[in-house]
Amino acid sequence: MTSIDRKAAIAAYKKRAAPAGIYALTCAKAGRRWVGHAPDLDAMPNRLWFTLRLGSHRSADLQATYNQFGQDVIAIEIVERFEDDARPEGAALKERLAFWRDRIGAQPA
Repeated sequence: MTSIDRKAAIAAYKKRAAPAGIYALTCAKAGRRWVGHAPDLDAMPNRLWFTLRLGSHRSADLQATYNQFGQDVIAIEIVERFEDDARPEGAALKERLAFWRDRIGAQPA
């Protein structure tokens, strides 16, 4: 790959439309679920596992579950994808998160 090809590939990646949405995490061993949102669902798993490995996830409950059981028992599920032109923000996003927390009996991630 030439330098020009590489620059073009990087530019194309940065311009791509990142799929946003709401995800659910489930730990069957602990019987716990969490719901969160991500502006880029494709990058979310890497970010999630990275913060959990470092011990710096903002959800103390999720971090404790990860520390006790590890990554292999936590499953990720995409529960809702947002269209680029219809991404909820602010109160509307909080409303969607509350809907999914109530629907599946989850905590905030």
